[in-house]
Amino acid sequence: MTIKFGVFVPQGWKMDLAELQDPIAKYEAMTKVAREADNDEAWDSIWLYDHFHTVPAPVLEAVFECWTASAALARDTKRVRIGQMVSCAGYRSPALYAKIASTVDVASHGRLNAGLGAGWYEHEWRAYGYGFPDVKTRMGMFREACEIIYLMWTENYPVFHGKYYSIDRPINEPNGVQQPHIPLWIGGSGERVTLRLVARFGDACNINADPPTVKHKLDVLRQHCADVGRNYAEIIKSSELAIHLIEPGEDPVKATERARRGLPYEEYTKGKIVGPPDVVVERLNALVDVGIEYFIIYMPGIAYDQQPMRDFAQQVMPRVRERSAAQTAAD
Repeated sequence: MTIKFGVFVPQGWKMDLAELQDPIAKYEAMTKVAREADNDEAWDSIWLYDHFHTVPAPVLEAVFECWTASAALARDTKRVRIGQMVSCAGYRSPALYAKIASTVDVASHGRLNAGLGAGWYEHEWRAYGYGFPDVKTRMGMFREACEIIYLMWTENYPVFHGKYYSIDRPINEPNGVQQPHIPLWIGGSGERVTLRLVARFGDACNINADPPTVKHKLDVLRQHCADVGRNYAEIIKSSELAIHLIEPGEDPVKATERARRGLPYEEYTKGKIVGPPDVVVERLNALVDVGIEYFIIYMPGIAYDQQPMRDFAQQVMPRVRERSAAQTAAD
């Protein structure tokens, strides 16, 4: 398998545009990263989050809306694919989601990876007037959304009447340009609902966990595929990772000072890989060994300096791909 890499553009969600004051400057910083990836064939894709409020806490700071930004970046770039990791099923009706995605796929000339997930950020759900249904309800909405979106992309005049959503012969033209349909990337790793939805409707999954857990989740997905008669091999297996690349021998506390913005080092490193290329390669190879073939990378600070993207492409990607190639040859 060929290992591919995508990168998150700085969108504001993780306070990654906060050093800039002018909203136009913030947008142009996001675009600059997108174009950096577009100009480097090592990167296969750029990605956005579907959130309205910042993390780790909601503050009065810019966050660009996911699908508007996707459409704009489709015209700001020429080569890279454009994805959402992932769009919240509760923020737009599934029929509207299917229509929006179809439009962006055409605008990008067929470069869209359409991400979808159940959603979790309670603060913004309530702030934007969506309420916050319990997990069972959100998962039921998610299940119906996947089916409706699939129908909208694959049938003319589809009909669906569910518990949460209904459609009655909607016209979705144009319904995108990719064949047989826009690829649907389903985020999450719930074994009873989400991975079953991947087996039925997904073209890719996104599982974020340690290697033993990822292996287990992929084994579950493999069984769901067998149950529904789906070819497991045709589903892309991806993971999202936050990586702060530093130079060999560099003091990690000092190297991360700007990105931490006053946060203690121990807290900053939670959920991140902080280290030189050797450390990063080792961590990624461990995921390759259990079946991950697509990495979506978040890199702090690239709104202001894109050199870490270049270093990652030159010092990490080739070594991970070499490991994968050797593994494939051995098989």
